Amino acid sequence: MFRLYDRHLGTGWQQRSSEAQIWEGIENVDDGELWETHFNLKSRMIEFVRRRAIKQAARREEPRGVLLQLERVLSPDALTIGFARRFATYKRANLILADIEKIASMVNDPKRPVQFVFAGKAHPLDDPGKRVLQQIAQLMRDPKFADKFVFVEDYDINVGRHFVQGVDVWLNNPRRPLEASGTSGQKVVLNGGLNLSVLDGWWAEAYDGLNGFAIGTGRTHSDMNVHDSRDGDDLMRVLRDEVIPLYYQRDLDGLPRGWIQRMKRTIRTLGWRFNADRMVMDYTTKCYVPAAGGTSSDVRLRV
Repeated sequence: MFRLYDRHLGTGWQQRSSEAQIWEGIENVDDGELWETHFNLKSRMIEFVRRRAIKQAARREEPRGVLLQLERVLSPDALTIGFARRFATYKRANLILADIEKIASMVNDPKRPVQFVFAGKAHPLDDPGKRVLQQIAQLMRDPKFADKFVFVEDYDINVGRHFVQGVDVWLNNPRRPLEASGTSGQKVVLNGGLNLSVLDGWWAEAYDGLNGFAIGTGRTHSDMNVHDSRDGDDLMRVLRDEVIPLYYQRDLDGLPRGWIQRMKRTIRTLGWRFNADRMVMDYTTKCYVPAAGGTSSDVRLRV
C-alpha cells in the first residue's frame, strides 16, 4: 500500500498525511490496481497464517494428516474477517458464535463462504478470558469449521501487522461503552480493510454509513445478557444483509466495485483524521504549547 500511495498521492504525502486533501487522490486509483494490491497482501497474510498454524500443530505433535490439512487452510478468494486483540471478556471475541448453526451455515456457503482468523492473549489470571480463547481455538478441531476458523498462537506485533494488512474486514464488538479507543481498527484503514464494529470508541465518530459497517445503533441495555443478545443478532444481520452481498457482488472483470468504492471512501475520509501525525500536531498546538504559556505554535529560528 505504501508504494501505491507513493504513486498516486504525490511526493511527500507522508509529511502531509494529516491534510484531508492529500487523501482525495485515492479516488483516482484504478479499481483493479487497488484490489490487486489488497489481494496480494491478503494472500501474504494467509501464507503467514498457514505457516504459523503448521508450526503450532507440529509443536503439539499432531498427526501428519492435520499438518497437511493446515497447508490448505483458508482461501484467498473467500471473505476473510479478522479479530486480534486482548481476550478480555468485554471484547466478546465469541459473540460471532452466539448462534453456532447460523455461523456454520455462513462459513460453509459454497457460493459465498466466510472465513475467520483470530489471534490474541488473555491475562494469566483472567480465567473467563482464557475460556473464551479456548472456545475459539477449539473450532479448528470442529469438522464444520476446520478450514474456516484459524487461531494463531503467540500473538505479537508481527502477527498483528499481518492481520491488519491482509484482512477484508476487521471485527470489533466490545460491550458499549467499554471501548477505550480502537487503534487496531485505525491501522486497518490505511491497508484498505473495512471495519465492522459497534458504535463505540473511535468508530462512533468515524463511521459515516458508507466507510465501513456498524453493528447496532449505539444503544445499550442495563441487562448484559439482553445487550449481548441484541448485538449478536445485529452482527449476524449486518454480515448476512450487507457485508457478504457487497463483497461477492462482482462485475464482468471479477471486481467487487461497490466494495472497492467503500475501501476508497474509508481511506479518504479516515486516513487524515486517524493517524499519529494529526494526533501529535493536535497535542502540540492544543495542549503542550498552551500549557507552556505560549501564545502560538509557530516555530521561528533565532540567530
